[in-house]
Amino acid sequence: MGVVLMATGIGVGRVGLEKIFSGQYETLAVPGLIALIAAVVSIVTKEAMYWYTRYCAKQINSAAFMADAWHHRSDAFSSIGSLIGIGGAMLGFPVLDSVASVVICLFIIKVAYDIIKDAVVKMLDTSCGEQYEQELSRFVSEQKDVVCVDTLHSRMFGNKVYVDLEIEVDGQKTLQDAHAVAERVHTEMESRFPDIKHVMIHLNPAAPSAENR
Repeated sequence: MGVVLMATGIGVGRVGLEKIFSGQYETLAVPGLIALIAAVVSIVTKEAMYWYTRYCAKQINSAAFMADAWHHRSDAFSSIGSLIGIGGAMLGFPVLDSVASVVICLFIIKVAYDIIKDAVVKMLDTSCGEQYEQELSRFVSEQKDVVCVDTLHSRMFGNKVYVDLEIEVDGQKTLQDAHAVAERVHTEMESRFPDIKHVMIHLNPAAPSAENR
């Protein structure tokens, strides 16, 4: 979807530049009121589809749906260009259509770049970022019976997060009690952070002096 949007943006910009440099925009027929109304209806409809698809994308955490939402918005951008061009032609400035095309081209290319970058990052199994990991670490540290967090690493796989975690617990606890702590931390993390698909937890015995931290 990102590549399609990129191609669309480049195509819109290319046509706009060709018309500007050729001067052929002055030979275009002046559109009527019906064309102006059609452009407004298209903008409203496509923007409504953008917000609805965006809402659904957030509900199911789908990057593909979000990309589709931006595809609708790119159509709305194109319709804005048509509206400007139609209005400009009716006012005697047909060049505004081509100028608007070039400006809108930049918006579409920026959106396409963001979509492609997000998809590539998720395919490459990259970290979720320092801020996200710090938030996770603070949350785990606040859990009952967790002495401290030794290491925490996260990675994105598709639209889900996987976490490798090492925590310290009281070294005097039985294996069953220590396992219960890990299970509780695992459950609380997946409940608090819905994007997390799985947490791998390694337990380390806390030194006697560390248990009073």
